[in-house]
Amino acid sequence: MYTERSKNVQEKEWAAAACLGDEDAFYKLVSSHKRKLFGIAHSYLKNEADALEAVQEAICRAWIKCKRLRDPAAFVPWLIRILINCCHNELRYRKRTLPHYTEASQEKIEMISVYRLDLEQALDRLKPKYRDVLMLKYYQDMTLTEIAFILGRPEGTVKTWLHQGLKQIREHIGRRGEGYDEKPSF
Repeated sequence: MYTERSKNVQEKEWAAAACLGDEDAFYKLVSSHKRKLFGIAHSYLKNEADALEAVQEAICRAWIKCKRLRDPAAFVPWLIRILINCCHNELRYRKRTLPHYTEASQEKIEMISVYRLDLEQALDRLKPKYRDVLMLKYYQDMTLTEIAFILGRPEGTVKTWLHQGLKQIREHIGRRGEGYDEKPSF
């Protein structure tokens, strides 16, 4: 059984080998983070098929650009950043096309609580920088230090974005939630 320290050492070795063109090391490294990658993509795209496609696209882009990565130890945050960019691209593409609803998707929408819909609407209205921080913090349980590293921003900036994003969500839900009789359950 690996300890956290030996796991990190192993991942750094895999990253260094992957950046030199070792397909097996690249596969092992990506495989060890597949759940996290899928979770991030799914939290953005809210659809299993699109999330899997975004993960696949991010992995392909990472493989192509891996040899240019200056610091192999930063491979995982770099890959997550690529994935977030792929998710943003997909969301931009969705805005340009007309949505189509099936009966199944309509039923699913009706099953989601009103509060959850308000939260999702509030998240969708945020600037991408605020949404990125909130998604990584609360959906992926990352620390502010990890988020700052992934986004390539100072930790103080990430804290500011977190607080601004939370403030905007509270304002959005506060305006919409005046008529609610029950407590939210998210």
